[in-house]
Amino acid sequence: MNRYTTFKDFYPYYLSEHDNKHTKLLHFIGTTIAIYFYVRFFMTFDYFYLLYSLLSGYGFAWVAHFFVEHNKPATFKYPLYSFVGDHKMYIEILAGKHKIL
Repeated sequence: MNRYTTFKDFYPYYLSEHDNKHTKLLHFIGTTIAIYFYVRFFMTFDYFYLLYSLLSGYGFAWVAHFFVEHNKPATFKYPLYSFVGDHKMYIEILAGKHKIL
């Protein structure tokens, strides 16, 4: 596997690891829940909400990778790029660029 040094180069690889629409759907669900917890954190400054956001976002994503896509999450090698990629893909799903249903 190539070692990606820019997000621009990484993102096509990231998308290729999310070919199955059910993988994208599980990412979308997890990220939606994570965003809810981000909002709760900024309303309360209770740091447990940040933990909950990570657990929900990564929990749904990892289930999708291990049991639907049958690949290893990019998070393990590219944690920051993967985090940004998930949110970029989320916005693209909202814009209708990717099918999840």
